[in-house]
Amino acid sequence: MDKQLFRIGTRGSPLALFQANLVRRLLAEAHGRDPLDFEIVPIRTTGDRVQDRPLAEIGGKALWTKELDRALIEGEIDCSVHSLKDVETIRPDTILIAAMLERADVRDRLIGAPSIEALPQGATIGTSSPRRAAQMRRLRPDLRIVPFRGNVDTRLAKLTTGEADATLLAAAGLERLDRPDVGTPIALEAMLTAPSQGAIGVEVRADDPAARALVAAIDHAATRTCVSAERALLAALDADCHSPVAAHAEWRGERLHLTAELLSEDGAEHVTGAIEGDGPDIAATLARDLLDRAPPAVRARFGG
Repeated sequence: MDKQLFRIGTRGSPLALFQANLVRRLLAEAHGRDPLDFEIVPIRTTGDRVQDRPLAEIGGKALWTKELDRALIEGEIDCSVHSLKDVETIRPDTILIAAMLERADVRDRLIGAPSIEALPQGATIGTSSPRRAAQMRRLRPDLRIVPFRGNVDTRLAKLTTGEADATLLAAAGLERLDRPDVGTPIALEAMLTAPSQGAIGVEVRADDPAARALVAAIDHAATRTCVSAERALLAALDADCHSPVAAHAEWRGERLHLTAELLSEDGAEHVTGAIEGDGPDIAATLARDLLDRAPPAVRARFGG
């Protein structure tokens, strides 16, 4: 691609801007170019504007992507940067994920108490994630869940003003915002993470081979395989933004290991499973196994 200005579209939150600037730095380094050859273009999304209702009630993950998708398809930007856990599983044919950056810490962090066990009886947990809500209810049925949306600073401020006793945030986001000591990390064995958590994706137009080649230079192959398996699981489950699902893939030697958990909305019932294989194709097999074994209350939120 020639050295004309390359426009990087992003949401305008502090975390999103950090991620876009990271992409700019990596692209500049990969191609030996001046970072100023890459322009950051903030785009305000519906998800940023509407903060008083859970995403699942007002359109789901598309609220984070549709304005960026439009800008990309119409040529206002040359690529878009996303937290991949916020990107719908099925994307438009006109858009493709050209790069996934090396993944950061996938775990959740608990803010407001040193551990889940230390939360007071009947404590209020602020979260709008169906997965986190169901997992917390499974671990502590006495807890009360209240809606909690907004960027990292907004949610921490809500906690400070007493809207909840505790909340959960992604460790990756806190670290990217230079807050590695905020909260307590929760082990995956206790609370399996969201599919794609900790991963940043860069999308381009499918009919723009120059942009695709430029962005592909910063792709992290191991992360792509793991995240692709987690996204393939969501697709095979026919999961949506209402579906309480957790999944994590990692390389163990030469084998890809994929673990998943499906839960009922109230956390009272759940099913877990794991599989090993050579690539993302293992996801469909695990999805069938989970749905075959899932109680009706769990299966109700998924395909099959």
